Amino acid sequence: MRITVVGTGYVGLVTGTCFAETGNNVTCVDVDNLKVEKLSSGHITIYEPGLEKIFLRNIKEGRLHFTTDVATVIDESEVIILALPTPPGEDGSADLKYILGVAEHLGRILNGYKVIVNKSTVPVGTADKVREIIAQTYKGEFDVVSNPEFLREGEAVDDFMKPDRVVVGTRSEKAKKILNDLYSPFVRQGNPIIFMDERSSELTKYAANSFLATKISFMNAISQLCERLGANVDMIRMGIGSDDRIGKRYLFPGIGYGGSCFPKDVQALLHSASEMEYDFKILKAVEKVNTRQKLHLFEKINAYYNYNLKGKHFALWGLAFKPNTDDIREAPAMSIIDALIKAGATITAYDPEAMPNVKAQIGDKIQYAENQYQALESASALVIATEWSEFRTPDFELMDKALQNNKNIFDGRNLFDLDKMMQRNYNYISVGRK
Repeated sequence: MRITVVGTGYVGLVTGTCFAETGNNVTCVDVDNLKVEKLSSGHITIYEPGLEKIFLRNIKEGRLHFTTDVATVIDESEVIILALPTPPGEDGSADLKYILGVAEHLGRILNGYKVIVNKSTVPVGTADKVREIIAQTYKGEFDVVSNPEFLREGEAVDDFMKPDRVVVGTRSEKAKKILNDLYSPFVRQGNPIIFMDERSSELTKYAANSFLATKISFMNAISQLCERLGANVDMIRMGIGSDDRIGKRYLFPGIGYGGSCFPKDVQALLHSASEMEYDFKILKAVEKVNTRQKLHLFEKINAYYNYNLKGKHFALWGLAFKPNTDDIREAPAMSIIDALIKAGATITAYDPEAMPNVKAQIGDKIQYAENQYQALESASALVIATEWSEFRTPDFELMDKALQNNKNIFDGRNLFDLDKMMQRNYNYISVGRK
């Protein structure tokens, strides 16, 4: 199948590369000339485990191409996938200017039946808007389909190649057949392709992410209660996670959710509810809990030092909002950095992938280490904000030496065993535990 993907951000590049991997001929379109040049020459522009290998393979095999002009590939394309950003406005609503702008352009250049697939996360009713805009100038046959992505940063390639489910919103039998053929190679083990109407498909994405955000905020609220009652949130997590009605995933307490999806999607769903005059109280509480949780670790640090952090120097492990990504959007680490700096502290940080993005955002407001142990030099304490695998089993001998006069660890991800840290004589403060 010949496919055009409009947008080469995180979703677009993963989508285009993975469709090329199953034998399709894919052209990715972006307005950024420099980005297109980099991608065309084999330089990947995002960090995602496993993506670069198949990206380079499909460029070599001639199945993956890049251009700045969608009009040059529109004739031969059967499917046009919109993978464009929908940034939140000040009121939390999703900004559709990029999607609607492309829809207007497509209306002027379409010359035959195409399936327009919206893969961006969009408010309910967006497929109708795209259809109406295209139909204003193009009078031929076409279909607009909602096909939300469910990709986890750090695991996106596996999520795309082996999806739990594929959700397709369309009432067109012709479009259903094409999308079924397109996704059949990815669901050979029997996972479903679920067809529904466009509006239900659009709401499914928001409902899924908001429900997962709710699980995270619920466990963070339980962790706060554990600290007050002397219970251990890790034990509670195992106790309830073994119930298959609840499940084990998204039950780890910490310092709040971040990234490009959960915060934006919760806000957008709240905005949609408000437009419909529905008071979504549960989701309002989820957002409120998360906002407070991002600063919970800072509050512990501040209290430990008697609310006087001026002149203190902290090592910070982790900047990305989660491991296996360089994404710092809405990252809890950034909230902690801001609070520590405002309180007069200094910071040396280390992250395996996200430091260039932090440097681009805040420059030299903090120092950056070459490795996790260099970050510990002259530190009053270690703060852990991201659960990278290499932080889980560190060289404690090196840590003991670097922190010998200040064996303080504030762990926002509960990486270490309480008893072991006590045996090593650390003042170890974590989330929802003694």
